[in-house]
Amino acid sequence: MEWGKAVLFRHAFAVWLMAAMITAAQAKDMALVSNKSNGVTDVSMSELVKICKGQTNHWPKGKPVTLFSLNPASSEMKMVLEKVYGMSSDDVSALITNRNHGRANHPTIVVVNSNKDLIEAVESTPGAVGLVDVYSINGGITVLRVDSKLPLEAGYPLHGN
Repeated sequence: MEWGKAVLFRHAFAVWLMAAMITAAQAKDMALVSNKSNGVTDVSMSELVKICKGQTNHWPKGKPVTLFSLNPASSEMKMVLEKVYGMSSDDVSALITNRNHGRANHPTIVVVNSNKDLIEAVESTPGAVGLVDVYSINGGITVLRVDSKLPLEAGYPLHGN
């Protein structure tokens, strides 16, 4: 009988561990990153919402703003949809289409396939910003403060929990 309890305990523990790992994987911290030439170091959460919704067209020094985004339907964007957009993935996809209408030469929002693609696009596009998994950051871009906080600081608004 003791052997049966041990097996049951191991199975229950394995299920709990898998659930904890899935929850941790979904709770990503996202970083707002910028092209180094933008000259911006901090944005408020309300400014970030305007950037993400395509309502901010230029930086203070006149450069056009281009937002690079992961696919709104991706699991990585769940927290961004909730905390930044306050919209469903379908509504955000429609918003992107609407904001880019008639802007084939310089779209406001560009959807990319991966964090790596997003970093490369932001790094090579003056005026660009994007939201990426904090562990994808490299030295070719600038990490912006949001509401005066950097990723992983207490009170950072794009924390995944």
